[in-house]
Amino acid sequence: MSSATVLYDAPGPKARAVYRAASGVAALLLVAVGFLVYTALDDKGQLTADKWEPFLESSTWSTYLIPGIQGTIVAAALSIVFALILGFVFGIGRLSDHAAIRWFCGAVVELFRAIPVLILMIFTYQVFAEYQVFQSRYLALAAVVTGLTLYNGSVIAEIVRAGIKSLPKGQSEAAYALGMRKSQVMATILLPQAVTAMLPAIISQMVVALKDSALGYIIGYVEVVRSGQQVGAFYGNYLPALLVVAAIMIALNSALTALATWVEKRLRTRGRGAAPTQAPTDVAVPGMDLTDRRT
Repeated sequence: MSSATVLYDAPGPKARAVYRAASGVAALLLVAVGFLVYTALDDKGQLTADKWEPFLESSTWSTYLIPGIQGTIVAAALSIVFALILGFVFGIGRLSDHAAIRWFCGAVVELFRAIPVLILMIFTYQVFAEYQVFQSRYLALAAVVTGLTLYNGSVIAEIVRAGIKSLPKGQSEAAYALGMRKSQVMATILLPQAVTAMLPAIISQMVVALKDSALGYIIGYVEVVRSGQQVGAFYGNYLPALLVVAAIMIALNSALTALATWVEKRLRTRGRGAAPTQAPTDVAVPGMDLTDRRT
């Protein structure tokens, strides 16, 4: 029997019967929708074996998919690195004692965090094209990286600020009492602890940056989603092409998550394995002789 919790009362016999009936109806609806989708795809010939044959040919991968995978990895890698740098700079800047720096960093973070990534990509693409900032072959890549960097860097800045603010104030106060400057406190005490605490959120944002790189197809950037669409248009197998692209994106995201999780474990293990500093047993105090004078 179901037991009551602080969130809801335990359902009675009638309520349980209603829940079972609703679950059965929902299951039947899902089966019916799945059958209709299967029938429609089968009528279009999208489920035949010949639709998957192009993916067994090396030309499909060398012409379409591999360049798309390379484009996705390059855009994601550059944007993640730049976003981390931007996020740490503006995140620490939001904690500055200088009001001008704090307000400027806050305004930049709130601005770019509120603008959709696609709008940032389109805007920067138009600006770069209008003023010929980059060569034409690098124009789409620069716009994708800039858009992803501005958005994800702003989000990481908030993660950094929240991570540092979450640490106990007693640590920084003790460091200031010892005469350490704020830069020393930030670099040697606060950031090492905050980075470990922030890693899960940062990993999640890195995965978001990798997935959002697919938006680059809107401005003509060659990445894996655009390559999949080209394969579907050329061979007329849109469903298999999209399924293959989905599998590739899942593999890339899983690899990135595994790498970041490994780095997180190494950092946490290294932090726990550091030997504590042993306090000296004899402390020299001016004006006092602590040596044992007993004979």
